[in-house]
Amino acid sequence: MTPRLALKQVTKRYPAIVANDGVDLTVLPGEIHAVLGENGAGKSTLMKIIYGVAAPDAGQVFWNGEQVHIASPAAARQLGIGMVFQHFSLFDTLTVAENIALGLPSHTRLDELERRIADTAGQYGLDLEPQRHVHTLSVGECQRVEIVRALLGRPQLLILDEPTSVLTPQAVGKLFDTLRQLASEGCSILYISHKLDEIRALCHTCTVMRAGKVTGVCDPRQETDASLSRLMIGAEPPVIAHRPAPPGRTMLSVRNLALGKAHPFAVELRAIDFDVRAGEILGVAGVSGNGQQELLAVLSGEDTRADAGAVLLEGQPVGRRPVAWRRGRGIAFVPEERLGRGAVPELSLAQNVLLSHQGPATIRHGFVRPGAISRLAAGIIDRFRVKAGGSLAPAASLSGGNLQKYIIGREVMRHPKVLIVAQPTWGVDVGAAAQIRSELVALRDAGCALLVISEELDELLEISDRLVVIAKGRMSPSIAAADAGLDLIGQWMSGLWDRAPAAERDGAHV
Repeated sequence: MTPRLALKQVTKRYPAIVANDGVDLTVLPGEIHAVLGENGAGKSTLMKIIYGVAAPDAGQVFWNGEQVHIASPAAARQLGIGMVFQHFSLFDTLTVAENIALGLPSHTRLDELERRIADTAGQYGLDLEPQRHVHTLSVGECQRVEIVRALLGRPQLLILDEPTSVLTPQAVGKLFDTLRQLASEGCSILYISHKLDEIRALCHTCTVMRAGKVTGVCDPRQETDASLSRLMIGAEPPVIAHRPAPPGRTMLSVRNLALGKAHPFAVELRAIDFDVRAGEILGVAGVSGNGQQELLAVLSGEDTRADAGAVLLEGQPVGRRPVAWRRGRGIAFVPEERLGRGAVPELSLAQNVLLSHQGPATIRHGFVRPGAISRLAAGIIDRFRVKAGGSLAPAASLSGGNLQKYIIGREVMRHPKVLIVAQPTWGVDVGAAAQIRSELVALRDAGCALLVISEELDELLEISDRLVVIAKGRMSPSIAAADAGLDLIGQWMSGLWDRAPAAERDGAHV
């Protein structure tokens, strides 16, 4: 069988690193092929070469048996290659339909495209409103836009980079059914994911990369999570030691929080109540776009429209206080959007320290202390094993997973009283995810109160002491993580917690 795609000795160098070093890759028609590797292994660079975003310095690319030079994404789409990036390429000021239209012929009618988008989104269980502006969407909703955009082109090869990070277990199952159907029709799929169970359940072949080189090719259906982990990082991820412990006093409280929409497409928050206590992790589950973004803005101080008494820090009303005031009182934040919110792409890692570390240690007499911020950045890089070209490397030069480790480390090293983190391990490899989760649990053991918002249910069940679910702007009662399961939480993510037995809903304000 003629391969759909074949790469021969593809090499890509950057000033500080060889991202791809003599890579061979073969994908057959109708094959679902995983590319597995830790953050910084060269996976994303390889996908950019296939999609025409980057040009290889050496090697050959063959498409349906013929050597090709893919000069641009437009050329890739013309061949029949579609891609969903981990970092999205959307214009905030345009609508969903307008963003998708940018990659289509100029004579495309917008009203017809909106209908196609709605039909495709509905077919694959990816709720989208074509007329919404992108700046009103959550990260998860932006990912849905990218998936639908790729599927509209009916590609011969579909590249998916972390496509399930914002889907419920039920939606993941539906997406897998769709991908299997596409494969049965002859579409080849390149699947990048750090979820080893997904790769084993879905993919026919797996190419493993480490430090820019291919270290092996296997049938993931014949492997275990442990063996795949060893192939990827050379070891099994460490077991997280999460031991039950009595929590301390209440650090963060939300009382009867009700907030109207900040824009027409926002989610209205209704009667939200919860407490987070010292020495515990409260996990917030939910499908992206159900009010997580709005809740995070209220808690961080980006949105100060709430009543002063709706948010309490150690019993003190702070609902109208700005971000800087809350940070000064010991709250730390990790937003779900790494580039642009968690870090300034053009600034160095040292300069990005100043986004949250502002005090005598970094600023004296109104002047930034360059040596101090460089040492602090170097400490974060070392402790969290961030792969970067030193503290002066720009944030945009890091892979998504390494930048996530850096941002988490920056906030953890503030030793906060309260840490509010959204999607802590989104797009992060299994080893780095274990490290981040261990750091969060260690912070909890040190007496910090943590609120973790995540669409990774396995993650929440692993590290949380209690769980709540947010759906359509409402929040469920809390439930002990030990009493929760995927089926129950999946049901609650549809807003059906009112049907749960009373015993399952105990502890809402414990």
